[in-house]
Amino acid sequence: MPGFRSTDGPAVPVPERDLVIDLTRFFCLALVVIGHTLMVSPVLHPDGTVSSENTLGNQRWFEPVVWVLQVMPLFFVAGGITGLHSWRRLRGLGGNAFEFAQGRLLRLIRPAAVLLVVMFTGLWAARLSGVDPQVIQLLASGAGMPLWFLAAYLAAQLNLPWLAALHARAPWLTLAVLVSLVVAVDCLRGALPQLAYANMVFLWCAVQQLGFLLADGTLRSLGPAGLLGLVAGSNLVLGLLVVLRLYSGNMLVNLNPPNLTLFLLAVSQASALQLLRPLLARLAALGPVQTLLARAGRRSMTVYLWHLPLLAAMSGLLLLTDLPQPAGGTAAWWWTRPLALLGVVILLLPVLALFGRLEERPTAPGNAHARPAAAVVTAAVVVFIPVADAALNGLTVGLLGGGATCFVLAVLLLGRVPARSPGGSAGGSGLPLPRPPLSANVEP
Repeated sequence: MPGFRSTDGPAVPVPERDLVIDLTRFFCLALVVIGHTLMVSPVLHPDGTVSSENTLGNQRWFEPVVWVLQVMPLFFVAGGITGLHSWRRLRGLGGNAFEFAQGRLLRLIRPAAVLLVVMFTGLWAARLSGVDPQVIQLLASGAGMPLWFLAAYLAAQLNLPWLAALHARAPWLTLAVLVSLVVAVDCLRGALPQLAYANMVFLWCAVQQLGFLLADGTLRSLGPAGLLGLVAGSNLVLGLLVVLRLYSGNMLVNLNPPNLTLFLLAVSQASALQLLRPLLARLAALGPVQTLLARAGRRSMTVYLWHLPLLAAMSGLLLLTDLPQPAGGTAAWWWTRPLALLGVVILLLPVLALFGRLEERPTAPGNAHARPAAAVVTAAVVVFIPVADAALNGLTVGLLGGGATCFVLAVLLLGRVPARSPGGSAGGSGLPLPRPPLSANVEP
């Protein structure tokens, strides 16, 4: 049964957390951190130049491993599950799409704004102290890689209210249209390379719709045999596309800009998530696992945003020392990977203590007011300008400074999200509050 939170009015039901979703997110985040630790490999050449090699991404034997462990689609599936329930709950309390966008923007860009400010200040200080500009650019470009996820996830979440409305009317047609747009962009990307980035919106919104199907129980109704069929069928189609050389078999190559292969992976992963839910529920119910998820879940975005900058900074500083730098992919390099992972975890601890609280629920006291729609739209535009520039042209120190300024401005424009209670205008919303047991976690 859900708990109840006391307010000035009637008791407010607090939905129970779905620990399966928490466990899924933790698993995905852990794989991302470990994967980046295994891929980042800066190299200092005899002539003094510095380059960065994606060690595992350049090795053919790793392609089947990435096929299995490319969990970014699963992030967006989980985002669709939680996002749909959060939107319906907000509507049930009398909220609107601009309030939803305000909450989503604040939740994601407040931690990112601090990251950009710290990165810009640190790299600018390094430049003034005489650090080689190549090393600085290497750190900037590598550390900025997580920002593409921020842009794609924000685009999907900001489109969620109207996509949820389309889903309520015609779920399969909505999904088919989005997938058709993905295929159309893939067909035209050879002639118009920049058009490929449109799939940062179309592809991830399509994957988010799969989360809607999970949240509504549509995939659950297929039963184990149907879910196994989806897993097998999506992977067979994906394999056929790779064998025909229509797409690369390297899911790192297919990630940015994304293409149809990631949607097929998402179908497989969403089906597997539903198929394995009973097992995952038993695992998540274990006391130690619940404790881990409770502590890690509240700081997941901070971990995601900061782990790669910290890894890049640590790797860059090691280049300035006399410590041996084994070549990527060698036995000596493999032996250093556990130490690199441990170093990142140690560096994350103070960062989480200092900045993790920025992920707390972005609500204000009852006398707060929702921001005007124009302020929310302006904040979204201000955020996407530097992010789109970084996605298309790469991240530089100058763009870090501009991005930091834009993100801080957006936070100021958004203010605080007002708290809502059932005493609002729920009656005219037309959408009921989710009823327990929920199939996802309701987020602010």
